[in-house]
Amino acid sequence: MSVLVYLIPIALFLGGLGLAAFLWSLKSGQYEDLEGAANRILIDDEDDRA
Repeated sequence: MSVLVYLIPIALFLGGLGLAAFLWSLKSGQYEDLEGAANRILIDDEDDRA
């Protein structure tokens, strides 16, 4: 039972850290262009090949 005294605050801290990272990624525009990454694989760049 005394282990929960340590585990619950650690779990809450890690959950808050994950939520803060997610909110930061939303604010910085990480999810703006979802189609671009999916379509980029279809573009054939001839000049990149050696």
